[in-house]
Amino acid sequence: MKKVNKKMVALAMFVMTMVLCTGCSIAGLTNKLNELSGNIKGNTYECQFYSNSGELFMTTEGENINMRPNIVDEYSYSESGWMITETMSSVITITIDGKQIESCGSTVLFIEEGLKPDVEFDTTDVNVDSDASGIGDLNIVAETVNKYKNYFGKPTVVVIQSQLGDPICAFSGQDVYWEVSEDLPKTTKLMIDGKALYIHRANFQIIDKALLN
Repeated sequence: MKKVNKKMVALAMFVMTMVLCTGCSIAGLTNKLNELSGNIKGNTYECQFYSNSGELFMTTEGENINMRPNIVDEYSYSESGWMITETMSSVITITIDGKQIESCGSTVLFIEEGLKPDVEFDTTDVNVDSDASGIGDLNIVAETVNKYKNYFGKPTVVVIQSQLGDPICAFSGQDVYWEVSEDLPKTTKLMIDGKALYIHRANFQIIDKALLN
């Protein structure tokens, strides 16, 4: 009987371990991807895309909307050599009535038909000085909202901001609540008097109108 080469056995075991670990990683990420792949339900939605500074640059609408993140290969080096790790990308795929948009980093609002903002802030009139961390001064937001106080017909005001703190728009409602959308990446769902508003990558505040000066 031929002697078994110990080095060959060790190499084979290492390869099998890497395959199993990679398989577990892929399976786990695939499961996570499935969890974050969801549909935005309801009637027709208007989809609004904003830059980090709150500038609207694209709109579209549709009835059947799906949003999911993407998985990419990330290379890393260790004592064992180069390895490939499956990583969830910041790029999301938005499917609207069968047509796709690949988006990365933009603020996106999905506004259910019939829900209209009380105010759409003019970015040329809003000057937000960002600090070192890139977060805008919230006092500027409060002052901006107060300028439009009389536009809000109901006692609760929802202010939507860009990722840098620039006010984008504001809604008001009698019955307002929010919930985290566990099956949609980096997205929060708001209900405003029975109408849905999905917010992807944006800041927001829900304020009692009585608190406005």
